[in-house]
Formats: sequence, structure tokens, C-alpha cells
Amino acid sequence: MAISDLSPANATAVLEPVPRNTLRAQVADRLRAAILRGDIAPGAPLVETALSERFDVSRGPLREALRQLIEEGLVVTVPYTGTHVAPLSVEDVHEIYSLRTALESFAFEQVWPRRDDRFRAELNRRNTALIAAVDAGDDHASIQTELELHGLVYEASGHRLLQRAWYALRGRLQLYWAAHHLAHGRHGPRRDSHDSYIAAALGDDLETMRLEVADHMRRGAETTERFLRKPNPSGTSKRGDKT
Repeated sequence: MAISDLSPANATAVLEPVPRNTLRAQVADRLRAAILRGDIAPGAPLVETALSERFDVSRGPLREALRQLIEEGLVVTVPYTGTHVAPLSVEDVHEIYSLRTALESFAFEQVWPRRDDRFRAELNRRNTALIAAVDAGDDHASIQTELELHGLVYEASGHRLLQRAWYALRGRLQLYWAAHHLAHGRHGPRRDSHDSYIAAALGDDLETMRLEVADHMRRGAETTERFLRKPNPSGTSKRGDKT
């Protein structure tokens, strides 16, 4: 049957466009997983010819996937040196966590008078999902659910520039957490690591929340820095530490 013989309904079904981003998304998923597993080390160069052969894809979808991971913060492009997995360094940790402290405090200031039953229920739901991922020993899920837990206040803020800043930090945080978990044989944060954070976020005192955000970020930064400063943590290499 020729295409011209098809009824409009049949023609629509037969000629339904193939999603153009499917291959790009698959490549991005595989590359992201390889980075977060530590198969491709922080700071390692990403050479298009080698990656094309490894993933058995053409350079078109590979470049699109790399652009996506650059937007996510897992990959960086440096002039004259090429594209690399984002590095891990103590200096980066200082910058990321100090910025997170300011951003998350600001986000709670925006949301504080508008916390309703839906916000509270969703915060509890996301914390329950994080605990379930930790209990299941699912490292990838624990990273994603921890990001979602912290992301709620940004989502609820309705502040678009703030949301973009948070999105830009997520990739680097995934890299830090994945490397730290791998080095210490863990599958996520401690089960009770967000108890005080949740209690403050559901409480009535904004200043208590500000102090909790600062303390929560300080603990995270110190833990990550200890990992990076070890000469050979848990038998792994420094993998991009510039100190």
C-alpha cells in the first residue's frame, strides 16, 4: 500500500515521528552512569572518537549527550584543553557548599510563609523515599532522592533564577556523593542524616532553619573534604584532587 493510499488516521499512525532525542538520552544515561560509578574518573578527558567507539554511536548523538551533561554539571569544557569529567577538588567543595548554604537559606526565606500541608507532606514523602533507597543499598537511587529532597524548597520557591542555580549545582553534587560513597563502600548518606533538617523545615522558627542549613552544609563539606584529602581513600586514587 502506498502512503498516498492511507487514510488520514492510518497515515498519522504510520508516519508518527521517531523521537529524535531517544539515542541522545540513551547515550547520556550510559555516560552519566559510567561517570557516577567511577568508571570514568573525575577530571578524565572525554575524547569523542574513543567514546563513539565505546558506545557504538555516531558523533552527532554523542555531542548532544555531552552538551546535556555539561548543562547538568557532570562534564566541563575548558578552552584549549577539551572536554573533561568535572574534577573533584577541595577548592570546588568550598565553593559549592558555601554557595549551597546561601542559596538554600534564601530558598527557605522565600518559601517559609507559604509552607502548607502539601509542602509538608511532600517533604516527608521525599525523605521517606531517601531512607528507602538507603535501606535498599541503591546508591544511584539514594543520590537521586537526596537531590529531590533538597530540591523541593527550590521548586516551591517559584524563583526561576534560583531554580537554575540549583540545577547547575546538581551534577557536581552527584559526582561528589558518588565518589564519596564508592570510596567508603556506602550506598547513600546515613539513614538519620536528614532528621534535624526535616524537623527544622517543618518547624516554626526560620532562624532555626537557617542555622540547620548552615550546619547541614558544613557537615557535608567536611565529610567530602576529608575524603578528598586522603592520599588513597579506601584503595582508590585521588581521581582529580588538585590539592
